[in-house]
Amino acid sequence: MKRLFATATFLSLTAGPAFAHVGHGSTASLAAGLSHPLAGIDHVTAMVMVGFWAALKGGRALWVWPAVFIAVMLFGGILGMRGISLPFIEPAIVASVVALGILVALAVDLPVAAGGAIITVFALFHGFAHGSEVTGNVSGMEYMAGFALATAALHLAGIGFAKTMIYFALRLAIRVAGVLCVLTGAGLFTGII
Repeated sequence: MKRLFATATFLSLTAGPAFAHVGHGSTASLAAGLSHPLAGIDHVTAMVMVGFWAALKGGRALWVWPAVFIAVMLFGGILGMRGISLPFIEPAIVASVVALGILVALAVDLPVAAGGAIITVFALFHGFAHGSEVTGNVSGMEYMAGFALATAALHLAGIGFAKTMIYFALRLAIRVAGVLCVLTGAGLFTGII
C-alpha cells in the first residue's frame, strides 16, 4: 500500500498539463454547463469515484462528501472567474483521478471529516479550472449552475452503481473500477488519453 501511495504521489507531483480544460467549448449557458462535465474523462472519473467512495463509506459520507465537493467546486469556480491565481491546476486534477481511484480500489475507510478534507482539495482545483474559463456575468453563473447539477448527477450515478454492487455482494467490481480510474489517471499523466 505504501508503494502505491508513493507512486501516486510521484505521478501527481511530476504530472505535466493534461490540457483537459483548454478550449472546451461554450461556457455561457446552463446547457453548456450541464454538458461540459460529461465531455471530460477527468471530471467523469473523479466525480463517479467520489460517489463510489461515499457509497463504500456509507452513513453521513453519502451526502456529506458529494455536497462538500459541489460547494467547494463552486467556490473554486468563483475564484477562477475572478482571475485569482492558483498553481498546479492540471497536475492536481490528474492527481485527483489517481488518488480517488486509489481510495476506491483500496476501499480506504477514513473518518468523514478526513475524507471531506481530501475531497475539498480536489474540488477546489476542479472548480477553479472550469471557473477560469468563464466570464463573471449571468451567463457564467448559469454555466456554473449547470456544471454543479451535472456534477451532482455524476456523484449520484456513482453512489447508485456502488450501492447496487454492494447489495449484490459485488464490492470487488467497485474496487476494480477504482483500479481502472488509477489507470485512467496514469493515461492522462502520460498523454495516452
